[in-house]
Amino acid sequence: MTDSTLLEKKCQPCEGGMEPLKPDVSKTLLEQVPGWTISDDGTTMTRRFEFKGFYKTMAFINALAWIANRENHHPDFEAGYNYCVVHFTTHAIGGLSENDFICAAHTNALIEE
Repeated sequence: MTDSTLLEKKCQPCEGGMEPLKPDVSKTLLEQVPGWTISDDGTTMTRRFEFKGFYKTMAFINALAWIANRENHHPDFEAGYNYCVVHFTTHAIGGLSENDFICAAHTNALIEE
């Protein structure tokens, strides 16, 4: 991994054949994406976003979809009237990759002012 920030990076294709990130690497990368947590088993990262109403929630989801398609790395999410819970994992390797952190950083950038 290079020293550039996660926002400057693009996701790399992942078809498997590599190991998930080690817990210490995930912990270090997590410091760059405020608000996200890593599951106890270390395979998924999650963040809950809250909004003032349905329209803003849906606008966020549409922007999230744009990021996912651009990076070719797609999250799972749950949504309701005024919230969206986003989960990133790299299914092909059964855990976290740098791609998950790159997408989390781009997702965070949607709400930063």
